[in-house]
Amino acid sequence: MTKADALNPPVEPDDWRLPSRGVVAVVCLIVTETALFAIFVVAYLYYIGKSLGGPYPSEVLETPVIATICLLSSSLTIILAERAFERANAGGFRLWWAGTIVLGAVFLALTAMEWFRLLTGPRLTISANLFGTTFYSLVGLHASHVIVGLTLLTLTMILFLLRRVRPAHGERIKLISWYWHFVDAVWVVVFTVVYVIGR
Repeated sequence: MTKADALNPPVEPDDWRLPSRGVVAVVCLIVTETALFAIFVVAYLYYIGKSLGGPYPSEVLETPVIATICLLSSSLTIILAERAFERANAGGFRLWWAGTIVLGAVFLALTAMEWFRLLTGPRLTISANLFGTTFYSLVGLHASHVIVGLTLLTLTMILFLLRRVRPAHGERIKLISWYWHFVDAVWVVVFTVVYVIGR
């Protein structure tokens, strides 16, 4: 390093800064949750076909097409809600955010109906066999994340209707959106593993 370099250090761009604590926290949460889901997915894949008795996946599982369409569509509605919020379009935000909540709730209701059918029809319980244990663990883990996401979405909507959400809260809206996209992306993996590969 020359004397000239020491006197004239490189200039950092003015627009660069450390990410906020909220961004770092959500990224760390998503990374951690991804690792958790990976463990459950590997367990499900490892135990495919190792149940000593039925019921077996091919006998009892029905492809949740409508539930999947609802959940994946909710990723689009939350993007539209986020854009409406950025443009200070209160009506658009309200519409698309509520649409996300409804689509997520329909997904959860259809999952509950599937579980009810499995429990009362073929008597597939979490203790019935290895398939039952890994199925309810993996799908249940995802469902619990949908419940957390719906809780965040609903609380945000209530606060918005009470005029407690302001333009300064844009980053929080974005972080909730990131979490919801994560939940949707995990479902693509769960759907593929359980309803495509696992059958």
